[in-house]
Amino acid sequence: MKTYFRLLSFAKPIEKFAIPYVICTLITVIFSTLNLALLAPLLHTLFNAGKETAEAVKPEAYTDILAWFNYYASVANSQFGAYGALKYVCIVIVISVFISNLFRYFCQRIMENFRIHTLLKLRRAVFDNVMDLHVGYFTGQRKGDIVSKVASDVQVVQYSVTGTLQVVFKEPLQLIAYIVMLFNISPKLTFFSLLVIPISGFFIARIVKNLKSQAHAAQESYGNMISYLDEALSGIKIIKAFNAVSFIKNRFHNENERYANIGRAMAKRQQLSSPVSELLGVIMVAIILLYGGHLVLSGDKGLTAPEFIAYIAIFSQVMRPAKALTDSFSGIHNGLAAGERVLELIDEKTEVKDRADAKLVKSFERNIVFNQVNFSYSKDKEILQNIDLTIEKGKVVALVGPSGGGKSTLVDLIPRFMDVTGGQILFDGTDLRDLNQDSLRDMIGVVNQESILFNDTIFNNIAFANLSASQEEVEAAARIANAHEFILKTEHGYQTNIGDRGGKLSGGQRQRICIARAVLKNPPIMLLDEATSALDTESEKLVQDSLYKLMDNRTTVVIAHRLSTIQNADIIVVIEAGKIVEVGSHSELIQREGLYRKLIEMQQFTD
Repeated sequence: MKTYFRLLSFAKPIEKFAIPYVICTLITVIFSTLNLALLAPLLHTLFNAGKETAEAVKPEAYTDILAWFNYYASVANSQFGAYGALKYVCIVIVISVFISNLFRYFCQRIMENFRIHTLLKLRRAVFDNVMDLHVGYFTGQRKGDIVSKVASDVQVVQYSVTGTLQVVFKEPLQLIAYIVMLFNISPKLTFFSLLVIPISGFFIARIVKNLKSQAHAAQESYGNMISYLDEALSGIKIIKAFNAVSFIKNRFHNENERYANIGRAMAKRQQLSSPVSELLGVIMVAIILLYGGHLVLSGDKGLTAPEFIAYIAIFSQVMRPAKALTDSFSGIHNGLAAGERVLELIDEKTEVKDRADAKLVKSFERNIVFNQVNFSYSKDKEILQNIDLTIEKGKVVALVGPSGGGKSTLVDLIPRFMDVTGGQILFDGTDLRDLNQDSLRDMIGVVNQESILFNDTIFNNIAFANLSASQEEVEAAARIANAHEFILKTEHGYQTNIGDRGGKLSGGQRQRICIARAVLKNPPIMLLDEATSALDTESEKLVQDSLYKLMDNRTTVVIAHRLSTIQNADIIVVIEAGKIVEVGSHSELIQREGLYRKLIEMQQFTD
């Protein structure tokens, strides 16, 4: 229940929907019950047609609803005749049905607005929390599972949990109204008939047992399928190049089969509850027919034939709200299982937080200092160990070394994508953890090894998140990145859509768009993570020139893939296995018999 009420908290202000829903539901329930109760005076009028009627006597008890209906039917019969009374009874029935259905419609509209409101707030909360999480969180997560939680699981919560709220309030109220009316007609018969409810509840509880664990397994399986689908679409070229189509198909189909098997098992249990409750209801109605028929035929004064027929009509409807309740309890397990997965994502806390007194960064004046910095994603393995490094303003610092040495991780620490696990990084003498993240990142431009673009126009990709950028500013940035000419040759120029992840452009073109985006931001600090590694020789020459212009009068940290491109760097830092093993200029390092010289010689040999 804790999960259920937490999910409902996203519906606030709930009173905005609850108060009108309660009022409309009460009116609907009252008139829905009267619709069936009015059968008694209708039948009373028909059965007494052509007979002499005694003077109508007012009932003594105001709560005896059926007696009052019969009284007014008798009055109409004596004044207007049997046919006239029948017309009035029919008019009352039509009005009652109209009112009950009108307010039932209002109930449905209110509940639908409530459902959409809850979905909106829940999905917003999930997405906002995902976007606020630190970058390191996503290294250990499957993207498809996160997508499944944000899209599919939230949808399940919407229809299961909020739908159950509707059933839990309305159906018990309707059930109570029917039972009150049944007691009003015949207390003796009602006491006898109520035995079916606990019996039905016992059997349904046995049927829906273990549904929650199955629903949880189904949601996880669906998340796996989304992950496999995302990987298949992202890596379609590699899949075909390695003739791995059959392998990928089998992996997806096996998970799909598992999901289908879980779905069959759940459906078997869920769908069994409805026919079982209906069968129990029919058995009970048959027994009541026998018992009630015996009371009528034996001349029991407490139950007439018209009242007995009305009783059967009402009792046949008792099973409808009871059945809706049992169905909702079997369905809520889906919602709770999905809800737990959604709340798990909402409860995930970012490890990179701004302190209450975090300082705003307005400029970069002196340096960035790594002081005995350690970093690890887990306790088992240190990625960076005892890093001591000073990056002076206006200098170009190049990071080189074997793959997996920790170069990219070191660069990611500067904009606080992750926080250090030991030591500290000082920005103009202030610990990064004491600075406001957004203002710090305003000082930094990033160009990654992988060209990260969005399914949008070229203009919007260059002016990304900069709503005030003009056409002239975007074009100027593109010229610096040597991208303007090829952009003009595209179908719609700067308004050309580049497809998913920039798939309509070549690798070199994508990278130049990324560089233009960084140029437009015009930050004092640039982080270049092997920015030219994705380029062919011709594109590299075009971009390298622009990169030199970009780095001019800026503090730049470059992760070098091709060592020939960073020989003019002010400082070259050689990193191996998470440690700094050499520091110096190109000329200094080349004279040593160290790792840098070996890397240079190896690259010259391969070239």
